[in-house]
Amino acid sequence: MSETRTIRVEMMTRVEGEGALHICLREGQVAEVQLRIFEPPRLFEALLRSRPLEDVPDITARICGICPVAYQMTSVHALESALGITLSPEIRRLRRLLYCGEWIESHALHIHFLHAPDFLGYDSGIEMAADYRNEVNRGLQLKKHGNRLLEVLGGRAIHPINVAVGGFYRTPRRDELAALIPDFEWGLQAAIETVRWVAGFQFPDFNRPYEMIALVHPEEYPFNEGVIKSSAGRTITMHDFEREFEEVHVAHSTALQSVRTAGRTSYLVGPLARINLAREQLDPVARRLADEIGFAHPCRNPYQAIIARALELVHAYSEALTILRDYQPFQPPRAHYTYQAGTGCWATEAPRGLIFHNYQVDELGKVQKTNIVPPTSQNQMQIEDDLRVLVSGILNDSDAEIARKCEKLVRSYDPCISCSTHFLKVHRKEI
Repeated sequence: MSETRTIRVEMMTRVEGEGALHICLREGQVAEVQLRIFEPPRLFEALLRSRPLEDVPDITARICGICPVAYQMTSVHALESALGITLSPEIRRLRRLLYCGEWIESHALHIHFLHAPDFLGYDSGIEMAADYRNEVNRGLQLKKHGNRLLEVLGGRAIHPINVAVGGFYRTPRRDELAALIPDFEWGLQAAIETVRWVAGFQFPDFNRPYEMIALVHPEEYPFNEGVIKSSAGRTITMHDFEREFEEVHVAHSTALQSVRTAGRTSYLVGPLARINLAREQLDPVARRLADEIGFAHPCRNPYQAIIARALELVHAYSEALTILRDYQPFQPPRAHYTYQAGTGCWATEAPRGLIFHNYQVDELGKVQKTNIVPPTSQNQMQIEDDLRVLVSGILNDSDAEIARKCEKLVRSYDPCISCSTHFLKVHRKEI
């Protein structure tokens, strides 16, 4: 009789959403690894059908409370592609500023409260605060800066309401943005300190041969625009995304998993992929820091994604400061457009990685069809592949220790589980 050993984490902690781990060992080998996403699907793609395209940014923002801007930005760019809208340079810069705010609040939260406790031996950020009060306070302040920027530019910190197809409903006054400059100057220095802090963590020796996927742009660090690049050397246009990548269903998850169409293989999106593919476009301050701390290029250690996030935190503060200092109000706040039937698709870079939207609209401006591919759906199969390799090397550890190490690896991806759920099983019974 074969010996079977099952390790379960019924509810993962310090991740956004509800998920579990199931690991089955048989005859001293890894037989099964499942990242079980059981959170109920919310069916946003169906909710958008037949709605006016102007409703899309506000509805997609509700997919996530941590990264609503990513859903808004991707949706408006895709719809603008369908309608043939050309954006002004001023609107482009304000959109990048809004994205800076989201990256700041999201990265600060994950670094200080969700992932750092793993490296320092604590079960939570609250427990960690007893010994790392200054660092925890710094994380809270940085997150507050990001939320405040979203309030000023987006209308509110959670699920912003000022993003519109063609631009914004309202542009901020100069004094509104200028008032943020002192906090962001402090924040840039605090972000630099954060990089040096996390660079001193002890990282497991765990390197993986990832195919990394991210947007690249010849002049900018990737936020809203560019082409999709693979570390394997392939360049992919927005329109080719659904030919190059495919979502598949697995029985243990309410989230679809993305694979490369050719070979059905997993791939990696997120800060590590961006840093590896677009390091030269990082702000000079962040680039010098990466060299100072000896951050490998390319880096293939998923645990060191916390360093990549910290470097992006520096970039976001630096770019935000440049835009805040140079900002001059402009009119109109959004581009004029007329309805036309068409299809538009786009990808942007959410804090957790590449996010893709595709919309089909009719001549009345109503949404006919939608496809949304979140970052965590794209990383889910890669996470499971990583877990198989990890567990194979720690089989002699106790069940509790294996579970702890697996959770730590999953948290290095900063998975946004609620974002990823959109599959629904339907059982039909003939009567």
